[in-house]
Amino acid sequence: MFEIPPKWIFKPIIDNYIDVFWERRYGLTPGLTEFPKFLFNSFFISLSSVALAVLIGMMAAYSFSRFNVKGKDTWLFFILTTRMLPPIAVLIPIYVMYRGLGLINTYVGLIALYVMFNMAFAVWMMKGFFDEIPVEMEEAAMVDGYSRMGAFWKATLPQALTGIAATAVFCLITAWNEFMFAYVLSGFDTRTVPVALARIRGESGINWGTITSMEVIYILPVIIFTFFLQKYLLRGITFGTVRGK
Repeated sequence: MFEIPPKWIFKPIIDNYIDVFWERRYGLTPGLTEFPKFLFNSFFISLSSVALAVLIGMMAAYSFSRFNVKGKDTWLFFILTTRMLPPIAVLIPIYVMYRGLGLINTYVGLIALYVMFNMAFAVWMMKGFFDEIPVEMEEAAMVDGYSRMGAFWKATLPQALTGIAATAVFCLITAWNEFMFAYVLSGFDTRTVPVALARIRGESGINWGTITSMEVIYILPVIIFTFFLQKYLLRGITFGTVRGK
């Protein structure tokens, strides 16, 4: 372990990665594990919630940035207060509400919850991006004959794509890694990978090789997604921080 140059203690093998997708038990017919289903649940719930949160947050942020909304500061503060309480403080009320509405162990329930939790971040982050885009660009587009919506799509949205991409990355990381609400509000049909990892136990104890292999597979999509969007992410984070005199 302390040799120079350092050496691997164990030789890397792919057996554990095979076991993640293919169940091999003595005396039983080999077959697919439940991991692909849990991975699909994570993809579907996370991507759906991020798409809705970014879309709704973008419309709200644009409205707060461009229009003289009555009580705008109060509404923005109210949106921010939804993130002030720790999630565990609202876990029981949400569980009781979901049980009454029949939303436990449903995709709609988890997606709606993740949208609500990401909404405040999306609105506040994208409002800052829209504030930095000159309104004169939209006015020039409307002079050329575009409607307000057309000016938004043609002039404002292309300038805000970096900020939208940065917002989407952070929202995806939040939804992708969420554990507590998924653990309480999901069932077998809607179980995500973080919950599945917590429930893994073999016949002779915890199979750490399988667990770590699942973790590596689980973090790869986010790494790949962030890698391809890193230039937009960096531009989005630094957008508007440098001003001309």
